Amino acid sequence: MPALDSDHLTLETAEKILRRFICLDSGLDSPIPERSLIQQALLLVANHSDYQIFGICADTISQAETALTAYLNALDYEDRPEISPLDGPVYVKYNPKKGKSLVEPYTGQHRGILVSCQSAYDGDVNETFGHLPLDLFE
Repeated sequence: MPALDSDHLTLETAEKILRRFICLDSGLDSPIPERSLIQQALLLVANHSDYQIFGICADTISQAETALTAYLNALDYEDRPEISPLDGPVYVKYNPKKGKSLVEPYTGQHRGILVSCQSAYDGDVNETFGHLPLDLFE
């Protein structure tokens, strides 16, 4: 992907950057964009949605909590969910609008965060992006 100036990032380009993570297994030859560009893209699409729902696929509950906290901080969420302990790989879903989390065992191979942008208006972003890196905002 060519170098882009994050100060001039358009919503269309931000969505394209984040969609790159939807097909990580599809054999795409394009390199993964720089960390700062991914961060800026996510912040931009988040600003064009009313709220986000997070799905974390991680090796441990601790890794999932650390990643979720970092994403919530980056997207200016103040609430922190209570996450039930669970051994082994986990899937954690958190809906900040409802303040509810779900923790389940996870047997899949993917690791990362799914960010589902929710909007009430057609012109804003209603799409899920990921699996984004767990450590994107650490």
